[in-house]
Amino acid sequence: MIGGFFRRLVFGPPPPDPGLLALENFRRVRRLEIRTRRLVNEVFSGEYHSVFRGRGIEFAEVREYMPGDDVRSIDWNVTARAGKPFVKQYQEERELTVLFAVDVSGSMGFGTHGSFKADLAAELCAVLSLSALQNKDKLGLMLFSDHVEKFLRPRKGRHHALRMIREVLAGRATGHSTRLEDPLEQLRRLVKRRAVIFLVSDFLEPVPVRQLSLLNRRHEVVALWVRDRAEEQLPNVGVLEVIDPETGARRTVDTGNAAEMKRHAARQQQRIEETRRDLARARVDTVTLHTGESFVRPLMDFFERRAR
Repeated sequence: MIGGFFRRLVFGPPPPDPGLLALENFRRVRRLEIRTRRLVNEVFSGEYHSVFRGRGIEFAEVREYMPGDDVRSIDWNVTARAGKPFVKQYQEERELTVLFAVDVSGSMGFGTHGSFKADLAAELCAVLSLSALQNKDKLGLMLFSDHVEKFLRPRKGRHHALRMIREVLAGRATGHSTRLEDPLEQLRRLVKRRAVIFLVSDFLEPVPVRQLSLLNRRHEVVALWVRDRAEEQLPNVGVLEVIDPETGARRTVDTGNAAEMKRHAARQQQRIEETRRDLARARVDTVTLHTGESFVRPLMDFFERRAR
């Protein structure tokens, strides 16, 4: 009894049971799937399908020419052999590759409205991946901090989609800071086929415009910018010790000091404007979402803009 207490006192609490952790993670994935599936079926599936249709066309067959057919589609080789006009028919390539690049750095563990930014990121990935699943798209995942933490190659199927959601929920970074340069370069190297890439981050570090522009030329990048209102305007709760989750730096902030809070808000607004400008320079579509607020309307607005 005493020996057991001494070991816990010196070496810390016993490690959590891996089996219990796996069970709890499974339950979280299942709850998230149930919660988002209704949104997918009732709201997002049709919008996703109309916006992210297949980008190319592939040859299907030839058939006999009919009045009204475009003469540019006439297959002259078949026409010459058959002695009468035939036209080529094409069908749209339905299958897309959809990849989620998700920031799992320390700052994503912040949240003041009942959920963390990481929770919002997981919910976004769940609703969009389940929408893509109904569209029969291939799904892939990259988790990153200042380097690539994990990469799942694009595959089809519900089992793979649920594994992706599980990885996002359980994502723990070995690096604490955010650095987008290496993950963006790795995406360019690893993803050969043209893809839709959802880049999910709080973008607290400067956006590498050059690398993001190069990636966006080859693929179609959509930035899902996850934020928390308290980062932009601290509530008046007296003196706080603030810890940077990515660097560990600490400082004391008097949230009751109006002048100090005004300077803080100005710095945050400048950072937001710089990020917005850099994303626009990279010609990346951006959707801004906040913890504690519904993501349905911002995503629907994005789908409507894309449809137009």
